[in-house]
Amino acid sequence: MSVVTNTTTIGAIEAPSRRNTELALLAFAVAIPVFAYLNVGLAIDGKVPAGMAGYGLGLALLAGVAHLVVRKWAPYSDPLLLPLATLLNGMGLVLIWRLDQSPRLIATSMRLYKSFSPDAPSQMMYSAVGIAMFVGVLLLLKDHRVLQRYTYISMVVSLVLLLLPLVPGLGADVFGAKIWIRVGGFSIQPGEFAKLVLAVFFSGYLMVKRDALALASRRFMGLYLPRGRDLGPILTIWAVSLLILVFENDLGTSLLFFGMFVIMLYVATERTSWIVMGLLMAVAGAAVVGSTASHVKSRVAAWLDPFGCLETATDQNMLNACDQMTQVLMSFGSGGILGTGLGQGNSDLISFAANSDFIFATVGEELGLAGVMVFLLLYGLIVERGIRTALAARDPFGKLLAMGLSGAFALQIFVVAGGVMGLIPLTGMTMPFLAYGGSSVIANWALIGILIRISDTARRPAPAPAPSPDAEMTQVVRP
Repeated sequence: MSVVTNTTTIGAIEAPSRRNTELALLAFAVAIPVFAYLNVGLAIDGKVPAGMAGYGLGLALLAGVAHLVVRKWAPYSDPLLLPLATLLNGMGLVLIWRLDQSPRLIATSMRLYKSFSPDAPSQMMYSAVGIAMFVGVLLLLKDHRVLQRYTYISMVVSLVLLLLPLVPGLGADVFGAKIWIRVGGFSIQPGEFAKLVLAVFFSGYLMVKRDALALASRRFMGLYLPRGRDLGPILTIWAVSLLILVFENDLGTSLLFFGMFVIMLYVATERTSWIVMGLLMAVAGAAVVGSTASHVKSRVAAWLDPFGCLETATDQNMLNACDQMTQVLMSFGSGGILGTGLGQGNSDLISFAANSDFIFATVGEELGLAGVMVFLLLYGLIVERGIRTALAARDPFGKLLAMGLSGAFALQIFVVAGGVMGLIPLTGMTMPFLAYGGSSVIANWALIGILIRISDTARRPAPAPAPSPDAEMTQVVRP
């Protein structure tokens, strides 16, 4: 009789990293804006633009650096987030450069400021800084759960960032909204960075308090209402949002922060009552401030009747808001289904905000309804991949943080696109990656970096378990 011993070790199955897929998608994400750049040049001047090679090489270099960092330090992350952000950033650069070529905008700048400097080179520099921020997040943030240690510190930092525009000598009033600070020769919008820090605070706070917030004391009209003492957090955030709106005349940031908190509160507690209460409080707050704050009243008047308020405008801010909305609506109307073609529209009639607040009108006119739907689909894919990351995260803090960042991104798209297209009053926020603005592009690249770090942790295969004694099987073989 002989004894044969078989030892079987079961190890972890190596999951594909999908980095080659990301690289292939990045090639398309760079090629499409370069082709669009060529299209604009041919439409305006009838020749290949002189800066096309430099633009293409610069965008490819930035995308390549970001890809190499992801391949090295986040190999299991989502393969779509980086290409999607690169494509949107690249198309934003093309649209800003297209508006830089407008004789109307050049003449307006010369009349108002006695000089003209194109915005596309500055936006390219901001994009490079944004990629550097993206790289810094991946290199320094080895594990997103480290951020949980700074829950209350992040609350203090976010409040400081939100209050900075109110500091005399530091804050700047730009067309009625006090959301900027001037440091040296640069203008910074602290609210763009505050949304990232607030997401960290909300995630850490709700992870600890979610059980208490999920309790319901009574049922009213089919809704489970929380206990009175548990209403404190949502009432506090609501009050802070109103204060921002009152003192800074910033409807968009208020809606963004309050909406992000309500979304995360619903995810943490799974109570529909929080959503209903949040919507009612948001509508009530906006209605009160919209009827009292002059800057918000101008935006509401331009939303309700943009053509009629041109005749009834009571001040210059209202007149500017109404004139801009009429130009925007005509831009979308003239675009039709397929648009007039890149470089062949008249969205530059919107004047000074054509490449920032209203750049989506250029998309609607020159690329038509089809182009608008494509851009919204690209944004929707980023939100979908963020939500997928939240569902795949193994820790509650990561789930809440990914959901909060994705919700904030989605709310910003809704607020900006809805305002430009006349669905809601205009808020003055910028379209992520598309519009001109250094604070916006840098903060949103940091947002993509955090989502990639969370997705890498979520998708990374678990380490192989140690062999157990049960894996050894002894078989007796009789002669």
